[in-house]
Amino acid sequence: MTTASSHALVRLVERNPSITGAEIASELAPPPQFEHASFESYRPDSGFPSQQAALDRLNTFAGAWRAAQRPGGFFSRKRPARIELPGVYLDGGFGVGKTHLLAALWHVAHGPKYFGTFIEYTALVGALGYANAVKLLSGARLICIDEFELDDPGDTMLMTRFLGELMAGGTRVAATSNTPPNALGEGRFAAADFLREIHALASNFETLRIDGLDYRRRDTEGHAEALGRDADAEHSATALADRGHRVSLDTFDALIAHLATVHPSKYIKLIDGIEFIALTGVHQLTDQNAALRLVAFIDRVYDAEIPIIASGTPLDEVFADDMMAGGYRKKYLRSMSRMIALTTGELPPHE
Repeated sequence: MTTASSHALVRLVERNPSITGAEIASELAPPPQFEHASFESYRPDSGFPSQQAALDRLNTFAGAWRAAQRPGGFFSRKRPARIELPGVYLDGGFGVGKTHLLAALWHVAHGPKYFGTFIEYTALVGALGYANAVKLLSGARLICIDEFELDDPGDTMLMTRFLGELMAGGTRVAATSNTPPNALGEGRFAAADFLREIHALASNFETLRIDGLDYRRRDTEGHAEALGRDADAEHSATALADRGHRVSLDTFDALIAHLATVHPSKYIKLIDGIEFIALTGVHQLTDQNAALRLVAFIDRVYDAEIPIIASGTPLDEVFADDMMAGGYRKKYLRSMSRMIALTTGELPPHE
């Protein structure tokens, strides 16, 4: 490795980013690959009628916003369509177009409006404080929550209350998840009181089931690409850096350890400016907390469309069998699908 290349390479483990509530709020918009997502560009699979049904229902949900954009808008004689639902919940496996449809709805809506992952909203509350976060988002026409999660009972109770206040003020909420609302937390927690909170939140949403195959078809076709030797990954990273690319190079163990010291809300800044991520010594994980942090990290890498070069165990094989049989199986499957796309250079235009 040349001296020039060594200076060009970045070590993610040496980055200790910070993020403010204002910065989190300013980023509450669809990620780059969904910048132009629309209902018209969504291509439902004819083999799964629920995809077309969900598309049609979301068009109805967005009726008032669409009416306002037509000539005459709200001042026309014909009263615009009224949005009847306080919330809509898109349920389906990974890769069936949920995020595309969520972003399409966001683009149609009038502002103020916000789009973010579940973890971004909880981070916003943590950074601003509950009252200030409610004040900031109050008056929003639409709040979109991608990948609604229930990994932490406290966060779920917080978001239940948070969304309840906003919806009481007229805010519409749309969310995606791999699990129906009434089953959120199932197989993860055993707290009856907590389950009651989940069901109370679920009653505010109409659930739209979206069946289908992962458009990447990676769950049955293909695996994450991995180089045989660490030296090969280092050479590839160095070659990219020599060509002027912003490349990070870290050992897998060092990255996993570093992720434990950085709040997941800051992962997006951890990879800021990076064009390629190189990892050496990838191996199977045995600690579930480490595995879940990797999932959160990969989500941000996928949103940022940063290819990964890795050596060792293929990244789609890092989750141990007992993890895959547990309550976070769907999370791991989604992450595996994304890691395959990130390592094979076949990042799709939309999810």
